[in-house]
Amino acid sequence: MNYGFTRDLALPYEKAVKLVREVLQKEGFGILTEIDVKEKFREKLGVDFKKYIILGACNPPYAYKAIRAEEGIGLMLPCNVVVYENNGGSVLSIIRPTVTMEMIDNPELRKVVSDVEIKLKHVFDAIH
Repeated sequence: MNYGFTRDLALPYEKAVKLVREVLQKEGFGILTEIDVKEKFREKLGVDFKKYIILGACNPPYAYKAIRAEEGIGLMLPCNVVVYENNGGSVLSIIRPTVTMEMIDNPELRKVVSDVEIKLKHVFDAIH
């Protein structure tokens, strides 16, 4: 099952992360959480790892609608966006909320999730 939108980018990691942040903001997403995986692996495991960041993106109006439709949905928020370095470039992956939340039988939530996925696909399509 394809649970995310993923593509290789011909951009260095730092530029890719900067661009992802900018495009997310243009689509109304803020960053609630940020995990520097490279740093955490070094700190917690003493291992070296490639540059890899997980951004927890949230669009407040849609988060509000989702939680109103299904209170427990907070377990599956925010929407994760991943950027990591790869062969001199980088890789972008963005979660597909319609896939990750399809186990929840709630038509009102499905509409919200579909709208969020459209916005996240706009982000994905804007980054090359």
